[in-house]
Amino acid sequence: MKFKTLILASAVSMLTTTAWAECAFDNNTSVKSLSAGFEAWKAVTDAMGECGNFSASLDQEFREKQPEAFAANPSLYQIGGVANATMIPLLNAGTIRPLDDLVAKFGQDLTPNQLIKVNGEIMAIAMMVNAQHLMYRQDILDDLGLAVPTTYAEVLEAAEKIQAAGVVDYPLGGTFKTGWNLGEEFVNMYLGEGGTFVGEGNMPTINNAAGVKSLETLKAMTAYMDPEYLVSDSTYVQQQFQQGKIAIANLWASRAAAMDDAAESQVVGKVKMASAPIGSAAPATSLWWDGIVFAANMTDQEAEAAFKVAMEGLDSEMVAANNDAAVWLVPGYKAGPLAQGAAASAENGALPYPASGPMGIMHTVLGNGLADYLTGAKDATTTLADIEAAYVTAAKEAGLVQ
Repeated sequence: MKFKTLILASAVSMLTTTAWAECAFDNNTSVKSLSAGFEAWKAVTDAMGECGNFSASLDQEFREKQPEAFAANPSLYQIGGVANATMIPLLNAGTIRPLDDLVAKFGQDLTPNQLIKVNGEIMAIAMMVNAQHLMYRQDILDDLGLAVPTTYAEVLEAAEKIQAAGVVDYPLGGTFKTGWNLGEEFVNMYLGEGGTFVGEGNMPTINNAAGVKSLETLKAMTAYMDPEYLVSDSTYVQQQFQQGKIAIANLWASRAAAMDDAAESQVVGKVKMASAPIGSAAPATSLWWDGIVFAANMTDQEAEAAFKVAMEGLDSEMVAANNDAAVWLVPGYKAGPLAQGAAASAENGALPYPASGPMGIMHTVLGNGLADYLTGAKDATTTLADIEAAYVTAAKEAGLVQ
């Protein structure tokens, strides 16, 4: 995927709509989707809903609910919103279907970089590229005479000066919520330090100097964050920015448009985007795609209807109406200022998230074990050793480690 060319792209709400003229066909088959709830997914599912007989669950807990919902027979949903890693449990369970036949029949407007293949088969359709990158209050940096940070050492230096000035409640924000979010923060930092997560025989490889440095950087950041950082997810940080409570955060590109939403943001025009801070080896972030998968446990008629509805949600008309809601892979996207941070991160060498079965286990045990270090319950080496031990236990149970 040529990211330079592309220019990088918690509540539950139920949306039920009827047919609108914009849809190319009238859908007569009931279709349901389950996905995350950020702005891009609302835009896509609203466009799907124009075809009728469609309902969307926009749910920030989607990753926990999808495996069981898709394992049901028939599946509780026909369409699932996924990303690199969240597709893995569904793929491993065999609850999503190959799409080659449907792409050949109805996917004439899809581009090659939207076709996510596993073992030669199309298993997902990518709609956008996402990454966590630096967002910052340009007005605050200007007032204090601070340059845009390019490393985490510079982020911490800026945070110290912002805190001394007392211009915001907390200099930094971060998606440090215990679980998946905190695991992702370590993944980003460790990739930036050039680390690898598993080695020969799927054995863990995080208890090393790069792992310790990653932990130390994360811990140093917490001194400048809301003390409740272990419950801070993407929506939490987004709202901190919108309410003028923080000055800097590494946050998802999909959240950028919300900063300029006059209906809910007090900092319209003040939050700018830049590359994720660079570690020893690369920007401390990971490149993700978001897209759609289709349930295996449904009829061929339902699959055709769901795929046609999905194509209506991923057309150029949807992008034209929601250009800045995401860094789209859909034809018609025109990159704007809100995409600059993701583009810069990619151009600086950010790596894709290393999605795999072993990495799914690693991410889980990281999310569950890192808080012990941040709260002072364990030192860095013990924390990493315990996480590796938890990984080995789970990987053996999954048959990935002998």
